[in-house]
Order: sequence, then C-alpha cells, then structure tokens
Amino acid sequence: MSNIHVTTTINGDETEYVCRPDESLLDVLRDRLGMSGTKEGCGTGDCGACSVTLDGRLVCSCLVMGAEVDGHKVETIEGMADGEDLHPLQQKFLEHAALQCGICTPGFLVAAQSLLERNLDPTETEVRYWLAGNLCRCTGYDKIVRAVLDTAKDMRKVAKKSSAKKTAKKGARHAA
Repeated sequence: MSNIHVTTTINGDETEYVCRPDESLLDVLRDRLGMSGTKEGCGTGDCGACSVTLDGRLVCSCLVMGAEVDGHKVETIEGMADGEDLHPLQQKFLEHAALQCGICTPGFLVAAQSLLERNLDPTETEVRYWLAGNLCRCTGYDKIVRAVLDTAKDMRKVAKKSSAKKTAKKGARHAA
C-alpha cells in the first residue's frame, strides 16, 4: 500500500501532506498535522465530536479518508477564532456554560457554525435537528441550544446594521 500525496486547503491555508490510503481525515488532522481540536469520540460517525466542513458540507472526519480531500476545502475548529478573538459561537458557549469536559464541544461549534451560515434565524427545533448528530454526555443540550440561538440573534443584529450601512452608502452615491 503506497502513500498518497494530498494538496488541500485547511482553514484557508494551502496544505500538503502524505497519508496512507486507509487513514481517516481525523487521523491526518490530529496525528499528521497536529490539529488536535477535532476530537475522536466514537470513530464510527455516531457522536459528531470530529465534525468538520468539507467544501461547506458538515461531515464526520472519522468517516472521510484523508486522501479524499485532495483539491478540496476543509474547515476545522482551529479555523473558527480570528487569532485571539473568539467566534461569536465560542463566546456564547462560554457565557451559557454550554460545555464541560470539552470532547463534544468542537463538533458542536463546527456544526452550529455550519447551521448559522445557512440559516441566521433558526427556530429551536431547527437548531436541535441540526445538532442531532452531535452527542454530549455532560451538559445536556439546553445550554448548547440556548447559546446557538443567542448567537444567531446577535449575528442577525450585526448583519442588519451592515446591510443598513451598505444601503446608506449606495444612496449617498446615487444622490451625488
């Protein structure tokens, strides 16, 4: 079994690595690239702890072969914060005490971010449905759901202000 050379984009950075054909993306991220934020909970795609996005689609990295991401775009928990600035979801998880042991937290955050990129105004039912593939043994789910809904509310406000500024700029240009 010969190794495979992979060129991909991970969290916006061009990345190259060599992996075995039978090596999962989870193992590549953790063992080859030192990205330990993505966690292994079950290794069978049942817990969601290893959730990442692949070309914008939420996937369990334990079920994707490392060689499969050649030429594709992967986003992990490590790409969520902007340097020292936490993503609004990360901040709300802290504020709502929506984490305990931390094994499931990266997967929940990546899944919630994926939801909010598609729907900035989800209902509680939609949040619970979207996060159903992620399991937590410690916190229960209410604090996690509340953190996601609170983040969505804040992000809608920011989006509304941004939209209003763009509209005002367009109006000013047309008036001149």
